[in-house]
Amino acid sequence: MNKNLDIKEFLDQDQQKDLLRLLTAGSVDDGKSTLIGRLLFDSKKIYEDQLSALERDSKRIGHAGDKIDYALLLDGLKAEREQGITIDVAYRYFSTAKRKFIIADTPGHEQYTRNMVTGASTANLAIILIDARKGVITQTKRHTFLVSLLGIKHIVLAVNKMDLMDYSEEVFNTIVADYKKFITPLSIPDIEFIPLSALNGDNVVELTPTMPWFKGKSLLQHLESVHAVSDRNFDDFRLPIQNVLRPGLDFRGFSGKIASGVVRKGDELMCLPSRKTATVTRIIGSEGDTDYAFPPQSVTITLSDEIDISRGEMLVHPDNLPRTERQFEAMLVWMDEEKMDPFGQFFLKHTTHTTRARFDQIKYRIDVNTLEQYTTDALELNEIGRVILTTNKPLFFDPYHQNRETGSFVLIDPLSNNTCAVGMIIDKLRPSDLHSRILDPETRRLVEGGKSLINKEELEGRYRQKGSTTWIMGLHGSGKNMLAYALERQLFDKGATVVLLDGSTMRSGLSRELDHSPTDRAEQMRRMAHVCRILNDQGYLVICSFISPDEAIRKQVADIIGHERFKLIYMDATLEYCQKNKPELYEKSKKAEIHNLPGMDERFDIPTDADLILNPENAANNVTQLMEFLDNEGIFPLKA
Repeated sequence: MNKNLDIKEFLDQDQQKDLLRLLTAGSVDDGKSTLIGRLLFDSKKIYEDQLSALERDSKRIGHAGDKIDYALLLDGLKAEREQGITIDVAYRYFSTAKRKFIIADTPGHEQYTRNMVTGASTANLAIILIDARKGVITQTKRHTFLVSLLGIKHIVLAVNKMDLMDYSEEVFNTIVADYKKFITPLSIPDIEFIPLSALNGDNVVELTPTMPWFKGKSLLQHLESVHAVSDRNFDDFRLPIQNVLRPGLDFRGFSGKIASGVVRKGDELMCLPSRKTATVTRIIGSEGDTDYAFPPQSVTITLSDEIDISRGEMLVHPDNLPRTERQFEAMLVWMDEEKMDPFGQFFLKHTTHTTRARFDQIKYRIDVNTLEQYTTDALELNEIGRVILTTNKPLFFDPYHQNRETGSFVLIDPLSNNTCAVGMIIDKLRPSDLHSRILDPETRRLVEGGKSLINKEELEGRYRQKGSTTWIMGLHGSGKNMLAYALERQLFDKGATVVLLDGSTMRSGLSRELDHSPTDRAEQMRRMAHVCRILNDQGYLVICSFISPDEAIRKQVADIIGHERFKLIYMDATLEYCQKNKPELYEKSKKAEIHNLPGMDERFDIPTDADLILNPENAANNVTQLMEFLDNEGIFPLKA
């Protein structure tokens, strides 16, 4: 009975110990796997059969001479053992009287950057090894940058192989000084410097007399005492909903893993995106009802009111809301063998929410060895860049530096279902900073390089017209739509082959997911320009009716369609005239019920290069003028 009580007491105490996740990083042959193996060996965490196998393998395929090759405890792949390097991430679990640990041994090669990122994604602490003979090298800087990028707040700089430098204090101090110079701009809050010899066990588990000048803790002593619990965000409550539980008619609970913050019974919570609120009536954890919960607990919450909540939505405190945005800036690590397609659509997985996403801009690529920035059109395997993304549905996020759980995401290729990238959200973008991308060198090359087996002369002979785009622009209420439809009727009656595209029709189908922000308006124009180009290439006359407020975007539209085929028609209506035609729309803008209305809260660039300017008050003659214009331009002859 007493033995059973002792075992239960031991298990209860073990259950209460906190968990520290850590990774090792460093250059090839710096001794990462050896250090972890030595840590396990000296802390008596290796079983007898494992030790026997380790001694046998060390003699047969080891790389430590007559000594035990502790790296073989982690390097399990055949290629790793043959080459004496780490290729894949190896995980080891062990515990001491004070703490439980999960160690990720990550590769040092640059080509395995994605493997290191995988191992570091959940780590609280990073051990970065330096070979005392080499000092701070390029790989040291690369790994430190990656650790900083992934938001790891605790670093141990382990200066290994001190035995090969006669345990010199001067060598250690020089390395520490060089490293401090490099990390200053990276803002890493907690760094510990420890000299050691992984092969001999010096300062790994216990302090040894080989370096009496070192007054700090051994590596294991530091790992047992480092305070990492406070790294979690306990201020901003975020519960992404993973499942809605309905075991019976009288119970409806919302389940998920708490990403951050603390929730208590009686708290008022808001559901995003509906913004409806209710009070917490029950919190059910792994051991039943509880009065409060915190990360990383998985819980089921019941609410006082019936609110429609689904997977992918989020519960938060109403006085502490995350960003709710479709456009944001992020750092991206490309992890796919296939090069990034900057014009492709991807699935974006963020907490429990999945939506489609596209790239609006690749701002730069970072050389992880030098930290220099380079312009690029696309990222390749293991490359890191800063990008701007737009999602089909809003995300509820916090900046990554503030909340790793709600600030991270993955991109998934919709065809192969491969995870092609991981991202860390920097922050949302102000409307004035939203990037508008509709042209780039690759698009221009594809557009201008398109060929058809039917030449232009054959098409003009068949249709008795020249494929072109009549682009009618003006403010809301200027009469551009009425003019466009009247022109379509006239051309059709005269035998023209004509297609009409207007903003409302396009937004109900082809551009259904786009809103009226500058970014999405530019994307709408890009799509329409390519549609016009394709139709013009087939010999069709295209009439477009769009507000087109941005002169730079209009010029890019003309670049895509072709300046010789793009005819800009401006309905020169005053704002007062337009407000009389559409009073309800402009009244909503004045009351800030709608946003991004050209002429009101969004600028409207009056064209300086219009091919024809029409007066909306002269509606009866505008169609006639336009028909004569098309005749004079040789687009559609009236006397054919």
